[in-house]
Amino acid sequence: MSTSEDFYFAEFENRRPDPSLPHSPWREFVWQVLAVATAGLGLWYLVWRWTYSLNPDAMWFALPVVIAESLCYIGLLLFFHNLWQVRDTPRGTAPATRADCVDNGGADPVGIDVFITTYDEDPELVRLSIIDAVQTRYPHEVKKTIHVLDDGRRDRMRKVAEEEGVNYITRPDNIGFKAGNLRNAMAHTSGDFIVICDADTRLFPGFLENTMGYFRDQDVAWVQTPQWFYDIPEGESLGGWMRRRVGRIGGFVGQKAECIVGPVNIGNDPFGCDPKLFYDVILRRRNGANASFCCGAGSIHRRDAVLEAALRVFAEQVESKMTKGTRWIVGQERRRERGEELRRWLAHETEITPYKFHVSEDIYTSMVLHSDRRRDWKSVLHPEVEARMLSPQDLLSWAMQRFKYAGGTLDIGLNDNPLFRPGMSFRQKLMYAMTFWSYLAPLWLCVFLLAPIVSLVTGIAPVDAYSTDLFLHLLPFIVLHEVALTIGMWGINNRKGKLMAVAFFWLNIQAIWTVVRGRQIKFHVTPKMRQSGRFFSIVTPHLVIIAASLIAMGIGLARLMIEPTGEQIGLFAVNAFWASCNITALMVLVRAAFWRPPDASDAPTNQPALAHSTREALA
Repeated sequence: MSTSEDFYFAEFENRRPDPSLPHSPWREFVWQVLAVATAGLGLWYLVWRWTYSLNPDAMWFALPVVIAESLCYIGLLLFFHNLWQVRDTPRGTAPATRADCVDNGGADPVGIDVFITTYDEDPELVRLSIIDAVQTRYPHEVKKTIHVLDDGRRDRMRKVAEEEGVNYITRPDNIGFKAGNLRNAMAHTSGDFIVICDADTRLFPGFLENTMGYFRDQDVAWVQTPQWFYDIPEGESLGGWMRRRVGRIGGFVGQKAECIVGPVNIGNDPFGCDPKLFYDVILRRRNGANASFCCGAGSIHRRDAVLEAALRVFAEQVESKMTKGTRWIVGQERRRERGEELRRWLAHETEITPYKFHVSEDIYTSMVLHSDRRRDWKSVLHPEVEARMLSPQDLLSWAMQRFKYAGGTLDIGLNDNPLFRPGMSFRQKLMYAMTFWSYLAPLWLCVFLLAPIVSLVTGIAPVDAYSTDLFLHLLPFIVLHEVALTIGMWGINNRKGKLMAVAFFWLNIQAIWTVVRGRQIKFHVTPKMRQSGRFFSIVTPHLVIIAASLIAMGIGLARLMIEPTGEQIGLFAVNAFWASCNITALMVLVRAAFWRPPDASDAPTNQPALAHSTREALA
């Protein structure tokens, strides 16, 4: 039997999550005023751009840039709407009996099933999750049953489950991946509520008693808790980093440098995995619109809601297939007769899937329940961290996870867009629209990456002139935008998040292309241990753009030396600064490709081979 001390994360076991951000009405009011002012300045700038600033001699260049700016502004409005206000859901106390939380429940104890899904993870890692799940408290008598859902059909995993005294569930195939695994488990269990855990989800003792109170409202379908990656590298000081590589003199130089510029952390969260901004700000503020969606691990679901969503999707699939099957039949009476026959046959042939067989089954189920106006299901983002998990420890694992998120969400947006589903409120649709829009952003981000290169190489600007008028319209918007977000995010540093949004562009483009071609987004399990290798092919596009930007700056500087006019000075200064910002953002992922944890070796891990190449892993 292994313990946490046998794993790399042993040194992080004593870490504790930060508390959720406190709500400040005054700060929220200031944010709202600044948001309105920023949106107004942005609109003023865009109107001026479209009417007065386009370069008439290079519309082939000017139009893509201004269109990209306009699309970016739409994203800003959607983001501001998401951040508009905090309306936390009242918690309540944990239900004492089923009557407190289940329709016609009676005086029996509440039934809770804890599902721990696993495929190929180390059984000893799963054991840690089992132990923590067993130790969860509840203030009343409860029927709590822990189930290990093993899609790997491993004898060793079965033995671990037996040793820890929990139930073991497997199946003969892997149809539907994680969604199919959950569906199979639902057929073998009967609890009123279901807790979803990944193999590395380690629940805190207070998980149930802190979340079950929401279900006193029998319209609450699920509660999502923030995911917290407790193994994210905190980095090391510049002095310590230089001491390890150069020696005592290097350490001294690094310490003196930090005295001048302030603390510098090397290797801090290299992949931008910290989800605090997403859960504590973005998803939390969707509570007020009843639009916070499920993110899988660390969530608890009402069984009746999951089954109702499955029945609704089942009915939609049958009716859709029947409509297509009877379209060619002539005559209303004949169509009705054949339609009933076809409906009965389709009902028999179509499977009911409590969890959609989809790589993003969590957000899909959320969307189905939010659009059900007949039941008005509610969702809750519980603001406090109630579990800990493991983050990607190498670039390939990070890329696989991000590609899966992007591809799954885009697939839903293209094939079953909630914006066109009846039942959702306008605000709910705007919240989902922001999620989909954010994954389309790389389409116009490419324009921003390439535009300074084109300007520096050709000497052509997308604007009529880099005049004072341009800066008078642009700079107030940029400054107020940054101030507004600083206030609106309640002090959470979003610098790395913004840089990673740029650095993620190529993986997102691949996800878009995969979905547009109708290819299935495969469900690759994110490895829980570091994979060997550096996977530089993932950042090849980034290196190409960085090299092109540096070459373009060299060409622009040469042109400036030959023709040092005011127009050329303005063109070079603006576009060199623009290109430098792009390089800074792209270098985040390039540095991540070189990052290795202290004293790590390239020896193969105990994880099975994921793919023969990075391309295959992301296919």
